[in-house]
Amino acid sequence: MTEAEHIQALKRTYLAEPNNAYYRPEAKFEKGRTEITIELKEDFYHSAGGVHGSVYFKLLDDAAFFAANTLETEVFLLTNAFTTYLTKPVSKGIMRAVGTVVNQNQSQYVAESVVYNSDKKEIGRGSGLFVRSKIPLQETLNYLA
Repeated sequence: MTEAEHIQALKRTYLAEPNNAYYRPEAKFEKGRTEITIELKEDFYHSAGGVHGSVYFKLLDDAAFFAANTLETEVFLLTNAFTTYLTKPVSKGIMRAVGTVVNQNQSQYVAESVVYNSDKKEIGRGSGLFVRSKIPLQETLNYLA
């Protein structure tokens, strides 16, 4: 499989994830970088009317995770640790997370991500450690579709 085919397969896998039927993300994947965008809706709110932190986490983790998995062509990665910083509240518009790989070795990847609001202002950031699993990418949902 070529690099371009691998990246397209990962994007297909990501968009087919069952939980994404709820979030309905748009995604751009390239080697070592991923961008994920969702449109906000009231279903994402906590009781004070802002987007719940779990939505920030999902976007930040997804962007960093898949940025790392674009560099891993054999197995599915697993999130080993992820630190999230919610720096500004948001309730309307879109959230766009950009993930990039900052370090890697034979068994793990370190990736960072930043999430922005509709005005392109940073509203959160995170960093994670992603490790190789024993799950072949070919066995993941829609990778070989």
